[in-house]
Amino acid sequence: MTVKLNKKAFDHAKRLVRNGQTAMDERDDWSEHAPTADQENDYLDKHGWREYGEWYLGIDTEMDEETKGHYKFPYGDFRRVHRCGVISAESRAAQNDYDDITKAVEELHELLDGDHA
Repeated sequence: MTVKLNKKAFDHAKRLVRNGQTAMDERDDWSEHAPTADQENDYLDKHGWREYGEWYLGIDTEMDEETKGHYKFPYGDFRRVHRCGVISAESRAAQNDYDDITKAVEELHELLDGDHA
């Protein structure tokens, strides 16, 4: 498995934060705030794979682009960047030594906290 930063998703997340489309929730809220499989499928049906991919900071280059397995490290609910999703992605990326993703998520975390400190 080769996982790398999804630059389009990173740029999308930064835009959303700058536009105030955020949920400043707590670290442990992600299990309740992460999109369900049904919500993911509904979003895919309405928006397609390209827009779906903008909500995942990592991509597995060995998986087909039109599979959910291609997309890793979700950070939002298809409307807003969730602070808890960013924190979750940050810790998982660091645990798996995905340095480019870790660096990007740290930047997002700082952007979120800096805007709302």
